[in-house]
Amino acid sequence: MELTINGGAKLAVSEAVFGRAFSEDLIHQVVVAYRNAGRAGTKAQKTRSEVNGTTKKSKKQKGGGARHGALTAPIFVGGGVTFAAKPRSFAQKVNRKMYRAAIASILSELNRQGRITVVESFDIEAPKTQGLVAKLAELKAGKRPLIVTEEATDNLYLSARNLPYVQVRDVQGLDPVALVGADTVLVTTDAVKKIEEWLA
Repeated sequence: MELTINGGAKLAVSEAVFGRAFSEDLIHQVVVAYRNAGRAGTKAQKTRSEVNGTTKKSKKQKGGGARHGALTAPIFVGGGVTFAAKPRSFAQKVNRKMYRAAIASILSELNRQGRITVVESFDIEAPKTQGLVAKLAELKAGKRPLIVTEEATDNLYLSARNLPYVQVRDVQGLDPVALVGADTVLVTTDAVKKIEEWLA
């Protein structure tokens, strides 16, 4: 199959990478796993045995209304938490084959929807946000573009830094969350070839 480069030329690409069937279940699993891998999992609460305070019975058993034991019980202010959260890992195992298949499936669906724009190169002469904004407007990139280059330059990163919805990735840093959240994906021809080498 072929992708149209901005300007009219054609670029031959792999059917397995840019023409793969859409798999919603696979993409959902990989996106959730990717986001969970970024969670700190450091939340910690204290149980009734860990809070600071005496475990002595707070009052006599009878004659004082409700019967209570230690004031560290969860029903009291300052007491322990009933099902206290403890530090844990949220990581989910996703093997390499599934991850690559999900990336290819996302790219294929973006291609079918006409949301991938291939350009020869994406060079910024100076680290100026205004220059990048003009270039994105020229390419009709939409509100949330994702720029993918083979190796993103410092000028490109610095130019996009002040634009809240513009993301820049090199091929090595491409991830499913960035692809799913982008309105359009601007990708260079060199990056397309490197993506094919990675996913083939």
